[in-house]
Amino acid sequence: MKRLKTKHFLCIKDLSGDEIRMVLALTKKLKSHQKAGRKFQPLRGKVLAMIFSKSSTRTRISFETGIYQLGGYGIFLNANDLQLGRGESPQDTAQVMSRFVDAIMIRTYSQKEVETLAKNSSVPVINGLTDFLHPCQILSDLFTISEFTRVDKNLHVLYVGDGNNVANSWLTAAVLLGFKMTFITPEKYGLSDEIFAYAGLDRKNLPGNVRLFNEIRPEAVKDADILYSDVWVSMGQEKEKEERIRAFKQYQINADLLKLAKPTVKVMHCLPAHRGEEITDEVMDSPASIVFDQAENRLHLQKTLLYLLMK
Repeated sequence: MKRLKTKHFLCIKDLSGDEIRMVLALTKKLKSHQKAGRKFQPLRGKVLAMIFSKSSTRTRISFETGIYQLGGYGIFLNANDLQLGRGESPQDTAQVMSRFVDAIMIRTYSQKEVETLAKNSSVPVINGLTDFLHPCQILSDLFTISEFTRVDKNLHVLYVGDGNNVANSWLTAAVLLGFKMTFITPEKYGLSDEIFAYAGLDRKNLPGNVRLFNEIRPEAVKDADILYSDVWVSMGQEKEKEERIRAFKQYQINADLLKLAKPTVKVMHCLPAHRGEEITDEVMDSPASIVFDQAENRLHLQKTLLYLLMK
């Protein structure tokens, strides 16, 4: 098994297309071992520090369980309990923590904070989420998709809803791997100019595999392999809740939307879901839904990342 060329994993762009395919293949193997009850503990004696400025269910449990299953140990660190939350710089925090632990995972607000931490860390840093990107989520989503269909240029992922960190990471993945990516968002809440610049794209001259719509149209949905959504109101946007719910009420994954897609379409949601808002109970609990396979695979994919970065 080859090593990753990157020391850190801060965004999808840190990996090449070949490296992503390698990660997906190894994740399949590690998941198979886990399901068969076979132990694989290459990280015995290794310690993962997990910094949380934002609350979490899937990120915390999957990383903490993952490092344990690989033979290591995870330390949960609330940012407010660290000197980082009291004014110590990310630079100093990174240098100190690098002398204590073997890797750092951070879930926080600012992408710049994560990048500064990585720049000053002598151990691998993993971006568990920022307001700008959510790369672990999309990498594990690609693995989930690979269990049901091929991840190649014929894949069509359709994202409905808010142009947020999850949408941003889908854009970077589509640019890297070349699959068809469609975004349907309200004009006010579409993808930002910042993410197009970050992905190396000109919004006015997009490649043929990336499409933007401000309303749901049959031609945008008809050949979708994946229908994907996220919450309309993310952490930190609570004051905008009423305005956002009004703006997004037509951007729901429901039975009518499913009828416009392929009969084989699968539905994904990164969770937590606000049932009845961005997705209906009927769809969330339908045979088309692979939402909970998707959630489980956060564990298996992140174990692969930990193994490749920490071994």
